[in-house]
Amino acid sequence: MRNYQLVLVLRSSLSESQRKKTSETIKNWLKDAKFTKEEEIGQKALAYTIKKETAGFYLNYFLETEVIPSDFEKKLYNQDEVLRHLLIRAKKIAKKKEEEKKVKTKKN
Repeated sequence: MRNYQLVLVLRSSLSESQRKKTSETIKNWLKDAKFTKEEEIGQKALAYTIKKETAGFYLNYFLETEVIPSDFEKKLYNQDEVLRHLLIRAKKIAKKKEEEKKVKTKKN
């Protein structure tokens, strides 16, 4: 299994239910993937306007899968709710971050 990290920037004007619906839609496109960690980073100001939006709602997913569907990024580009996305192949980032947190809590 390969590890991936997917960061999404959604429109800040979306309601909570619309964000969840968009998130579920994207997860359904990756139905063979196992989502190991999901984070809602929250709303942050953008450095420049994107599609007339000055702020975005950030979501961060860590997932394990063998293959990302070839049309996945094209589907993301066609989603009006998604301002930007970043999909990278990661080396077990989620597990490393959890280990670092454990070490920090032990020191304190």
